[in-house]
Order: sequence, then structure tokens, then C-alpha cells
Amino acid sequence: MPSKRIWKRLLAVGSDTVIEGVTEERDDDGEVVAIVARVRPRRRDMGRCPQCRRRCPFHDRGEGRRRWRTLDLGTVKAFVVADAPRIDCAKHGVRVAWVPWARHGSWFTHAFEDQVVWLSVAATRTAVTQLMRIAWETVGAICTRVMADRLADHDPLDGLVRIGIDEVHYRKGQRYLTVVVDHDSGRLVWAAAGRNEATVEAFFDALGPERAGRIEVVTADAASWIANVVARRAPQATRVMDVFHVVSWATDALDEVRREVWNDARRAGMRDLARGLKGARYALWKNPEDLTERQAAKLADVARINSRLYRAYLLKEELRMALKARGPAGKRMLDKWLAWAQRCRIEAFVKLGRTIKRHRREIEAARKLKLSNALVESTNTKIRVLHRRAFGFRTPEAMIAMAMLALGGLCPPLPGRQPATHRSS
Repeated sequence: MPSKRIWKRLLAVGSDTVIEGVTEERDDDGEVVAIVARVRPRRRDMGRCPQCRRRCPFHDRGEGRRRWRTLDLGTVKAFVVADAPRIDCAKHGVRVAWVPWARHGSWFTHAFEDQVVWLSVAATRTAVTQLMRIAWETVGAICTRVMADRLADHDPLDGLVRIGIDEVHYRKGQRYLTVVVDHDSGRLVWAAAGRNEATVEAFFDALGPERAGRIEVVTADAASWIANVVARRAPQATRVMDVFHVVSWATDALDEVRREVWNDARRAGMRDLARGLKGARYALWKNPEDLTERQAAKLADVARINSRLYRAYLLKEELRMALKARGPAGKRMLDKWLAWAQRCRIEAFVKLGRTIKRHRREIEAARKLKLSNALVESTNTKIRVLHRRAFGFRTPEAMIAMAMLALGGLCPPLPGRQPATHRSS
């Protein structure tokens, strides 16, 4: 039989745990189905509050002995069993006493939960549930608990200077998360369910007025529910609008013109014109340098058969080049484009010109600071990948926990791979 020191390593319960004995559980055929270790905290660690870790008066024996699942030993499940008395903390009230091998309120050891979280970030739902032999709902609860534990030791909102704010769709029925990313660290620092001013207000409430006063740059799209709150809570911050969104506005305006021209041609019985415009969408959308030979030919057809649509295409391309240019030359190009848009007599681009004028300051800030929302968009894509790989989550809290663990630098290492200190929440 291995020594108690070896059993501590095998069961991954840490040096603060005392092994009292180890037994086997067998089925009716005599096969070993579980290894069960009787454990307790060291004498000096007994009777401590799980929140503040202070020694507290004994309250009662609670529900008696409790069992925690730990990492499997080969193909055999392993458990630790110990008394779970309750203490009476002067600050936190009656609580189950702290144990060094598990987080408060959990039925699994630190090592088991850390491995579940690491696998959840790196593997598929099926792989996690089959390897760890637990339900997917349990995985979500573990992720939420581990995230809270990790956040107790590390506040990702500290030191924020340049942030990006955006929303990501995570479920059918207009279900969105609002996410905040740190441009300097590249990490997700905050997320919450919702897509409105109240959600952004909740972020600034968590940040606090002192730290909000240190924010220098906020990148976002043109959403008023973001801009209004930033103006109120961080008025000193420079707001930056991603030029990618401006180009996408121009693409939408171009597509609106294309549909109008095509519908007008159909209603007027101009079948040759309608047929010539069919399949022109991607030729109009793509950058000229990316066109295939067939798309380039289609674009030439558009220029030949409909000057209005081709002018809309040129407006889109001229805006893209103006936003790409830097310095005074870029400003002059944008001024000329705005004048052209105002007199072009294409309603979609007249409206677009007015919109760009309203957001001119934020657009110029993007070019000056060389910042965009690309990092936030990349984070959103990774969140969608997590969601698809998990086949969805029952609650937004589980989705947020998974995202923070995977993209916020909170994922614990695999047990035994490097030293890690555990804190009970």
C-alpha cells in the first residue's frame, strides 16, 4: 500500500490535507469501482470560515461526513471523505467549515474542477463529459464557480486605459452579451447579458468612478447605447469608431442601391438590365484587387448598363480609400468624398454622408490613434466558437464564465503541470 505522502499526490489533495486511511469500494462481482480516502484538514486549519479563513466557534456537525469527487486513478473513480461541521463566523454567519482540498459549496476537489475547466476551454462538450464522467450542466456550474474563485484573486478591471466595447449574439431570440476588451493586454475583462445602456452602466458601476477616470480611449461602433453611457461615465475618454464599420455602412448603402435598380428594372419590364445586374452583388462588394476575372467582367457590365449603380460603387470605393489614407491627405480625401456624397443625388449615400459627418471626430480618432475594434471582433468570434463547440449553454452566466476563463486569462493550469495556489471562495 502506498504511503500517505504518495496518496496525497495521487489524490491531488494538497499538502494541507491529512490522509487518515484509504479503502476500496467493490461491486457485486468484486471489481473495484472506487477508491475512497478518509481525510481531514491539519489541526491548525480546522474550524475556519470559508470566506475569511478565521478560526470560528463550532456550531454543529452539519450533515455529517461528506464525499468529494477527485481525479480518477486510472479508470477507477476516486473520492475523499471527511467530516463537514459548521462554524459560526462573526462576520459571515453559519457556514460549513473550510477544507483545503475543495472550493466552498463544491462536491469536487480543486484538482478535479481545474481539469474540467481546462478541458472545457480546450476540448469539445462530448470529450469533457465522457472523460470526466459528469453532466454538461455540472461543467457549467464548475466553470462559474472556478471563475468566481479566480476573480477573487485577480481583478481584470485594474489598470484599464484603452478598452473596446461591443455586443455578440450568443443565442436565438435576440440574446446578446456585451463584452469589454482591454486593448493593451488583448484580454476579455468583462461581459454581461444584455445590449442596452443599463448593461454598459453595469460595467462602469463595477469599474468605479476612480478607475473610470483613468480610461483614455474607448473603441466601439456607432451604437448610441454605448456612446451615451461613455459620455456620462468617462467624459475624458476619446471615443474611437472602427473604420471597418464605416466601410460596412457604405457596403450596405451600395446594396440598397443595387436592390432599387434591380427592382425598378423588373417593374419596368427591362429584362436585359435585370439579367445583367443578377449576380453582381459580390462584384460590387469586393475590393477591386480581390476580384476574380468573372467578377471583374460583371463589374464592367454594371458600368456599361447602369451609371447610377456604378457611381454608387465608386462612392463606396472612394470612401474606402479615403479612410485608408493617413494624415492631412486622408482628411482632404474625406472632405472631398463628403462633398461628393452630398451632391450625388443617390439617397442612400446622401444619408451615409450625414451619418459620417456626425461621427467625424470618432473616425478621425481611429486614424490618429491607429486603433480599431478588430480585437473586440476577434474576441466575439472566439466566443461564438466556444458556444458552437459546447452546443450552447443553458444560462448566460455559464457562457460568460466559459468566455472569461478562455479569453480573460483566468483558466487554471492542468493539475500537476505547474505550481498553483488555491483559494476557497
